[in-house]
Amino acid sequence: MRQPFESLKLLTAAALVTCAAGVQATTLTLSNWVPPTHFVTSDILQVWAKNVEQATEGRVKIRMLPKPVGSPPQHWELARKGIADITWGNFTYEPDRFKAIWFAEFPFNGDNSEAQSVALWDTYEKYLKGTPTFQGVKLLGTGMFGGGAIHHSSKNIVTPEDLANQKIRMGGPIQKRLLEEMGAVPIAAPAPQVYELVENGVVDGSLNPIESVINFRAADMLKHHTLVPGGFYDATFFLAMNEGTWNKLSEADKKAIMSVSGEHFSRLWGSEYDRQTQMAMKALKEQNHEFNAPSPELMTKIEEVNKKVVAEWAADGASFNVDDPMEMVEFYRARYNELKNTN
Repeated sequence: MRQPFESLKLLTAAALVTCAAGVQATTLTLSNWVPPTHFVTSDILQVWAKNVEQATEGRVKIRMLPKPVGSPPQHWELARKGIADITWGNFTYEPDRFKAIWFAEFPFNGDNSEAQSVALWDTYEKYLKGTPTFQGVKLLGTGMFGGGAIHHSSKNIVTPEDLANQKIRMGGPIQKRLLEEMGAVPIAAPAPQVYELVENGVVDGSLNPIESVINFRAADMLKHHTLVPGGFYDATFFLAMNEGTWNKLSEADKKAIMSVSGEHFSRLWGSEYDRQTQMAMKALKEQNHEFNAPSPELMTKIEEVNKKVVAEWAADGASFNVDDPMEMVEFYRARYNELKNTN
């Protein structure tokens, strides 16, 4: 049951403590909604928190709360209202608010998470920073996961006909639209539930990045994988701090935090997702899973759907305060290609 934001006010604002050197240190709360054992916690968020403490010479510490203070879709608002000082989440858990970001979740946006994540950060800095959507928070970094794939429990998905009428678990409105246009039946459910959903016959397959098949322990249920070049879809993530909390920090501490945030955090996020993908691919191949490429007919269908949804999104640019959405898309793609070739 959701608790009202007002009842959680005790968790907000920076708490002042005294460090060993006798200097007052600011402790910031971070709300995290994945388990302590998940790599986002151990290999991204905790690493970043340690980097912040080191960069500020102990003047700023990050305290990860024992439980999230809201559901995953609430986490942008939790930061904006200061219920927690820092949060992270998926932009399109709030699709209407973050329509400007949709372009990065459509097909063919890349299969190199580090290049994607930094390209998204650079695109935000150039086109979206300061727009009304992002007011109330200090964005500290962005991330993507290197392209989502189609996973099936019992057959290879190679042609459009293979996907028709298949019940596929998905996680958001963009994925829903793609599946509908492809003739599949989208079933909305959290990714960690995929094992149970397949086992009980609720779904035939699922949309996930490769790493999630391993990290959500679904390898026994999903043994057929279709890898779309550049990704069938993607997901976009943020790390955000309450703007008021940010403004209370000293200029020296702001500078120090950004030295390990922004592009630096986006590289950390992306490099870890790339590492997780590589490990998952190796593990699934060792388990004799089947990997497939889409047929030319399926690729043509995906390209047709992508062209349609991107055009519809671009035509609505005025609603998300971007004068030329396709210029923003081309900037992202050019930056991605540049980064991919240098990684």
